[in-house]
Amino acid sequence: MFSKDDLVVYGSEGVCKIVDITLREFNGADKEYYILVPVGDKKSTVYVPVGNPKLEAKMHRILSSEEIMNLISEMPEQEEMWIDNESVRKATYQEVIKNGRHKELISLIKAVHRHQQELKTKGKKLHQSDARFFAEAQKMLHSEFSVVLNIKQEEVLPFIMNELDMARA
Repeated sequence: MFSKDDLVVYGSEGVCKIVDITLREFNGADKEYYILVPVGDKKSTVYVPVGNPKLEAKMHRILSSEEIMNLISEMPEQEEMWIDNESVRKATYQEVIKNGRHKELISLIKAVHRHQQELKTKGKKLHQSDARFFAEAQKMLHSEFSVVLNIKQEEVLPFIMNELDMARA
């Protein structure tokens, strides 16, 4: 159970604040809802029915700064998630984005980034779907990291690279 004012990650919406938990009438019935406002888009509102296991599964508490630093330190050893079969890759990546598990997002990002670099040496570009999954996974991680670490989203990647460089030194 979440409480009012908790910060959570809700699927691809990213980090949201629970601004209220209230009864709302939808389709003629009163139901309790979490009212979420994405941190990066204060004009948007997301209603999540309390007690709906499928939708509540998309909600999780944001990581602590210690958990983020642990994730960063484990990034070099994190397996890549590249799948040669395009249709299987798309289905797998859709599931990764839907679930929002941090390590899987990192594996997806690493794999697509490496593939992108390989294609670049051949003068080619990523498939549009791979580029979309890559951007979505980065957005999900970077939005959470930026809120927890109190840095701008565009500072997240340089921060990660700096931490990894310091660990190698």
